[in-house]
Amino acid sequence: MKIDESVNVFGEKLLLCGDDPITGFFRDGVCNTCKDDMGSHTVCVEASQDFLEYSRFRGNDLTTPMPEYNFPGVKAGDSWCLCAARWLEAQKNNMAPRVHLTRTHIKALEIVPFELLKKYAVDLN
Repeated sequence: MKIDESVNVFGEKLLLCGDDPITGFFRDGVCNTCKDDMGSHTVCVEASQDFLEYSRFRGNDLTTPMPEYNFPGVKAGDSWCLCAARWLEAQKNNMAPRVHLTRTHIKALEIVPFELLKKYAVDLN
């Protein structure tokens, strides 16, 4: 698989999203993507308890550890590369977690408008 260029929503170098637990489509800690990433795991979020419960309710349990995959589970406060469409769905249901823009891949903008992501930014002054 050929990784798309690692560029964030500002057109700058994409920064590490999270390595505890390790995140990303490639499990490299970065919200890198490629044509095979059908879910577009490109939005780096700061997980909130409300969002994690919402995600579990929607059928994507991120909190339950799966040792067979070396996955400890995501906790509130962890950074995680989330599917852009899932983030947008959560936002429409008032459950969207905050976003690290410098850690969010530019490809997320194909699904989520930049102005909307900015409203949830952790890293804007």
